[in-house]
Amino acid sequence: MTVLVLGIAMFLPLGLYVTLENLQGMNLRQEEWSSVTVFFKSGTTETQVRQVAKQLEVRLHPQSVRLISPGQGMVDFRDASGFGASLDMLEENPLPWVMQVSPPPGSTEQLERRVAELVAYLNSVDSVELTQFDYKWLQRLGRMLELGRAVVSVLILLFGLAVVVVVGNTIRLDVNSRAEEIEILALVGAGNAFVRQPFLYSGLWYGVMGCLFALLLLSLSLLYLGRPLGLLLETYGTVFSLRGLGGYKTLWVLLGGGMLGWLGAWISVQRYLRLLRVGGVLGRK
Repeated sequence: MTVLVLGIAMFLPLGLYVTLENLQGMNLRQEEWSSVTVFFKSGTTETQVRQVAKQLEVRLHPQSVRLISPGQGMVDFRDASGFGASLDMLEENPLPWVMQVSPPPGSTEQLERRVAELVAYLNSVDSVELTQFDYKWLQRLGRMLELGRAVVSVLILLFGLAVVVVVGNTIRLDVNSRAEEIEILALVGAGNAFVRQPFLYSGLWYGVMGCLFALLLLSLSLLYLGRPLGLLLETYGTVFSLRGLGGYKTLWVLLGGGMLGWLGAWISVQRYLRLLRVGGVLGRK
């Protein structure tokens, strides 16, 4: 029962941490959503568009500049919309020249500043009709991920404290049941380290087994959720498979769980050893 409680307590922050890691590793096509789309006025010539692109590269040094002609835009729209026969009825191509500008990569704050500079400059160009920037939802996702990481940190502290308390209470009951044995050991000269050692080992193994159970729950959850999540992402044209902690992080989790169990056992045993040293009646004072 102790291992079961510890496993569930450790599974909750681990599950949220793995969820955030998978969200960060998901292909959100940030390079597309972070680009500024520029629509030129009707009648703008190719020479004017290329001149604007050249001036933009000289002044703001974007990562990439892509030009889309009205003809290419119509082809892309025809393939994406499925209105091929209807579009053939148009006497002329109503689409303007379009330019997609990707700012240099960087942090969220740097990206926001660079995009603001791009938009401000492009809006000052006479031949530009409209600039569009669709990165806002990805910014919100970044803020949510930062909040999620903060929540994970809080949960790790809280459930880490819960592990210490559960293991400490379990070891306290174990010590109380062996109170007379420990008193006899103390009378014949056994030191605190000798008395403390088996209980510390017990706390360590409680923590490690709780981690193993939490990792088992995590693996089963990922296995169960992998297929429906994959089917959902396929509808958005994305292929993604859930990832676990990996070997390196798993070792750190096991080490952390073992140390928390050891700490809980040490606190519990140390308290009773202090009672034994002061009153001589372990567990009844």
